Amino acid sequence: MRKTIIIICLFIASIQTEAQCAVDNLAFKAGETMTYDLEFNWKFIWYKVGTAYMNTANTVYNGTEAFRTKLVSKTSHRADMFFIMRDTLTSIYTKDIVPLYFRKGAEEGKRYTIDEAWFSYQGGKSIVNQRRIYRDGTVAKSKQVSNDCIYDMLSILARARSFDASDLNKLQKIRFPMTTGKDVEEQTLLYRGKKNFKSNDKRTYRCLVFSLVEYDNNKEKEIITFYITDDENHLPVRLDMYLRFGSAKAFLTSVRGNRYPISSIVSNN
Repeated sequence: MRKTIIIICLFIASIQTEAQCAVDNLAFKAGETMTYDLEFNWKFIWYKVGTAYMNTANTVYNGTEAFRTKLVSKTSHRADMFFIMRDTLTSIYTKDIVPLYFRKGAEEGKRYTIDEAWFSYQGGKSIVNQRRIYRDGTVAKSKQVSNDCIYDMLSILARARSFDASDLNKLQKIRFPMTTGKDVEEQTLLYRGKKNFKSNDKRTYRCLVFSLVEYDNNKEKEIITFYITDDENHLPVRLDMYLRFGSAKAFLTSVRGNRYPISSIVSNN
């Protein structure tokens, strides 16, 4: 009987932790698919070098109904002569955006790694087990525990899409722990306010702008900045990525399967 009570208490604590991480998904639904032009900066000039797409679908993970979001970026064969990039990110999270699993396969130049993260919740804590596999087969494993919700690169984007911008002030900082493939680091999401942006689909959108930043000796370093439409969808229409080899941008070219009508369009040409 005592063991049964202990198991029940641990189960309740696990549910409470997940409940603390859970938020209402107000922005997207399964079937949403977006395509992007991928551009790199080379000597102050931007060149189209590839494409990217992001798709969200229904899935079942360990018996739990969930979303699976996949972001795939790849350079064209012509661009491969100068630099190869093949990145595939997959994030699985519950219907109320509680992270369950993350995988990133990244080939960038001569570097190739596979990062995986498995999320669990127990005793009022978030637990993540991580594994990084290098090109030569070397494996690095780690385990981290946090009192806060731990996110990955895609689940935090899903979470940010349900923010109520009316509750945010310009330059407001939202701090959270995020997996890196080898560790969990405290990250900062910085709300930069609203800005109109003309994407490669020839539409100009009214956007909310967020930056994922980190601090080194009190110096701010941007990791990725994303523009999301200032409407109920909060569609990512532009991504600015700061990589090891330079800067890259992804510009929206098409979207289908959006949950709501796109009401943030300022102009269509």
